[in-house]
Amino acid sequence: MIIGVPKEVKNNENRIGLTPNSVKHLINSGHDVLIQKDAGANIGFFDDQYVNVGAKILDGAEDIYKSSEMIVKVKEPVPDEYKFLRDDLTLFAYLHLAGDPENAKKLIDTGVTGIAYETVTSEDGSMPLLAPMSTIAGQLAFTVGSYHLLKHNKGKGVMIGKMQDIDPRIVTVIGAGVAGTQSIIKAIDNKALVKVVDSSQAKLDELMSLYGSNNVEYILSSEESIQSSINESDLVIGSVYVVGKEAPKVITKEMLSSMSPGTVMVDVSIDQGGCFETSKPTTHDNPTFLENDIVHYCVTNMPGAVPLTATEALNKVSLSYVKNLADNGIQNTLDSNEHLRNGLNILDGRIVHPAVKEALE
Repeated sequence: MIIGVPKEVKNNENRIGLTPNSVKHLINSGHDVLIQKDAGANIGFFDDQYVNVGAKILDGAEDIYKSSEMIVKVKEPVPDEYKFLRDDLTLFAYLHLAGDPENAKKLIDTGVTGIAYETVTSEDGSMPLLAPMSTIAGQLAFTVGSYHLLKHNKGKGVMIGKMQDIDPRIVTVIGAGVAGTQSIIKAIDNKALVKVVDSSQAKLDELMSLYGSNNVEYILSSEESIQSSINESDLVIGSVYVVGKEAPKVITKEMLSSMSPGTVMVDVSIDQGGCFETSKPTTHDNPTFLENDIVHYCVTNMPGAVPLTATEALNKVSLSYVKNLADNGIQNTLDSNEHLRNGLNILDGRIVHPAVKEALE
């Protein structure tokens, strides 16, 4: 199979779909790999490294798309890339269709076959290709949230950390999946008082058995419990994820009026439309905005802040799926592998994933 890897074009997106090591494995399996010129240069994966393992370097994105049977990338295509897509091409990437319904419909209209990393499943029901980026985003959420609490960033002017004879600052994490759990761990490690809010009592009980109840509260989600938690918080991290669907809005605009000015809210769910009603997509160049004096951080490609780590983490899990599709052919693989078939979001100009279909209708 001819596999193409274009350069990512989203704001401050320096990840790349395949590392030189991944390309080496694919070429050793008899496939051809095309890499756009300088696609990995910003994270130290230079063209000569790809050439040395057998890849071919092409100058432009149009050449990559035109010459490939399958495109492997990280982020969903932006509208400027739609003209390169066609009905005999397979796209394997994060798609997050429910997060941007307007552009999702235009992407679907290209006829491309779209397999989304974020809905591929595994035997235990987890999302193996979403997990590494969720892990990174969850850790970064605490880091960027803490940074934006600094007064010059319009935050409260507080530091989350242990200070003798000073009460700990309060961090609320709403949604205790992979990303949320990472935020919880970071907050505990930094001696915050942590409020964990989730809709599953079983999940809360599981976390309590792991992290105890010293400076950690485990709260069953409701409008009242969320309001009470965020009113007391310095940092609020929202990491609610429903497979294939737009994230539910767990904090409404009205709820902000009771919060302290300078509180920071980080919306890890923004790729899926955001879990705060007041969220709107931001970029690494301009990551925050104020709403009711509350700092909102809503960057849609958070792991892009650590592109080398993120690329290596993704490739450790994604390579076997790419290789499976290439070795066995797209249709044969989708017919025989239910977990990759769960990743199929669009086919022949229509939505085929039930949850995504429901979200966009």
